[in-house]
Amino acid sequence: MIERQSTRSGARFAFTDRWGGVSAAPYESLNLGGAVGDVPASVYANRELAAKALGLVPTGVRWINQVHGRRVVVAADPWPDGVAPEADGVVTARRGLALAVITADCTPVLLADPVAGVVGAAHAGRPGLLAGVVPATVAAMRELGAEPGRIAARTGPAICGECYEVPESMRAEAAGQVPGCEATTRWGTPAIDIPAGVREQLAAEGIEDVALSPVCTRESRGHFSYRRDATTGRQASYVWLAAS
Repeated sequence: MIERQSTRSGARFAFTDRWGGVSAAPYESLNLGGAVGDVPASVYANRELAAKALGLVPTGVRWINQVHGRRVVVAADPWPDGVAPEADGVVTARRGLALAVITADCTPVLLADPVAGVVGAAHAGRPGLLAGVVPATVAAMRELGAEPGRIAARTGPAICGECYEVPESMRAEAAGQVPGCEATTRWGTPAIDIPAGVREQLAAEGIEDVALSPVCTRESRGHFSYRRDATTGRQASYVWLAAS
């Protein structure tokens, strides 16, 4: 099942779960990650299935090779030689072109300014959050004409602050760089709340229209979770603007 969201101004957001594809266990079944050990033909078929379910042309979706950094790239034409660039943020000013990020606990961040015709997507795990991939993606959108006050931001399924256990030193480091992300697990140990940190970073950029997903990937058996299963697939989050 694919969750779809939209705004009256033409922004489109979509979030997959793990069902409805062709991959075998432990990637069953709608694995959209190409670097997790799944059969490449299955990943390709799953990406086609997801795109068509969303009314998108499969070749009209831009994927990136995520590396837990802050680099942001601009998408327009197909990537040179068909090779996705290493980046954790991607933006475009081309209506109808969809941007996608894959996750299995990290927070997918989708951004859209329909007035400017600009969208962006960021992959925010702990390293990317601390590196500043979210404000870097907003900055790249602004270079294309977007204005923070018009941007609608949505996050997809991600591990919640009550499940993302980390050492105390790591929590302290994260909270020092991104105030608001400090958390405690439901069993009383140090944790980091990545979605909360993303929300704080978006607010600092002047973005008020923010909605966080209520789904925790570690808790939901309907989603892939690296923390829970280690060897597993990836769900995807998509953002695009309806072609005018």
